Amino acid sequence: MNILIIGSGGREHAFAWKLKQSPRCGHLFIAPGNAGTALLGTNLPIGVSDFENLAQACVEHQIALVLVGPEEPLVKGIYDYFKKTDAVKHIHVIGPSQTAAQLEGSKAFAKGFMKRHQIPTASYKKFTVDNYIEGAEYIKAHPLPIVLKVDGLAAGKGVVICENVIEALAEFELMLLRSKFGEAGKKVVVEEFLTGIEISVFALTDGKNYVLLPEAKDYKRIGEKDIGLNTGGMGAISPVPFADEAFMQKIKAEIIEPTIRGLQAEKMEYKGFVFFGLINDNGNAKVIEYNCRMGDPETEVVIPRLKNDFLELLLATAEQRLDQVQIEIDPRVAATVMAVSGGYPGEFMKGIPIKGLDEKAIEDSFVFHSGTMVEEDRVVTNGGRVLTITSLGDTINEAVEQSNYMMEQIFFAGMYSRGDIGYEFRK
Repeated sequence: MNILIIGSGGREHAFAWKLKQSPRCGHLFIAPGNAGTALLGTNLPIGVSDFENLAQACVEHQIALVLVGPEEPLVKGIYDYFKKTDAVKHIHVIGPSQTAAQLEGSKAFAKGFMKRHQIPTASYKKFTVDNYIEGAEYIKAHPLPIVLKVDGLAAGKGVVICENVIEALAEFELMLLRSKFGEAGKKVVVEEFLTGIEISVFALTDGKNYVLLPEAKDYKRIGEKDIGLNTGGMGAISPVPFADEAFMQKIKAEIIEPTIRGLQAEKMEYKGFVFFGLINDNGNAKVIEYNCRMGDPETEVVIPRLKNDFLELLLATAEQRLDQVQIEIDPRVAATVMAVSGGYPGEFMKGIPIKGLDEKAIEDSFVFHSGTMVEEDRVVTNGGRVLTITSLGDTINEAVEQSNYMMEQIFFAGMYSRGDIGYEFRK
């Protein structure tokens, strides 16, 4: 069976790595891919939202299943495009419909969905230019800190936590009146700040049934001990120590199952991953956000712990038979550490040669490429987040130390990584 993975990050490399282990996997294609995915299949120079050329490639390469990695093509309606295009409508697409993808594509839609289905989340109000003054007054009267979120996709930069009213009003003006985030910021959600430890929970649903994948915790800040600017993610661990059986059962009952029922009740087609960004508020989970795909770098710790045949799991999703699937999870800890370009998340250079990738890999440690490409037979940097190293171990300490050790064998000019991933759980 030939498969097309859409995307170019560490998430997609981890998908490719896992799919290649399935005896049913034929030829693997990745669009556009990176230097790591090129070792597992054929990279295609097609943009993630170039639906016409992606469909053409599927016909040309006899693709049977498409796995969509990033959010942009899902929010733009790739599932719907394939289903209404005769030449490719028979192909299984793993990802939600455009309507269902609004759970990630529109903060206001997601908040409304949670309200309709009594799913616990932070209190909020939404504003546009038309009621800007009302929004400003709401912010002035709101307890601090306060969270401002642009409604649409903003490459992970559309959420601002403000510690004082002046900062909040200035950011509100930049978002709505000065179009700081363009179309994505035409609507702004203002919500209460939740305190607690964040956790990422992942379900795979076929539209009726669901299975739960390993949970994870990622680390967004550039600096150790979670200081500095937000990034796309500097590392992750799985499992999360406080996510015991009682806590996870509460999440299932109060959040996951109402979400799946809500999708059915509102007749939204959804065959794919649901990412629940949650916060542990004194033993009670609340939803910070939904994503309609797997996270990155969380995928790099979730997928190595998944013992199931990944392709069989995706086929069960496409054929609506997840009720027949039992998820098997490696009991060991997975920890991933991200290497980023100097200057990230600000300005950074590309095209820097990477050394040490040919070093002999250690068992239970894996390199997943993110922002890399092949140039003149050399692997060079091609993004802010360059690669991750994931290791499995009996404890968080063991897994993180192994990933840090492996990271020391790799070098490129300006390279930086956090050495303290999982720090609050390490002894």
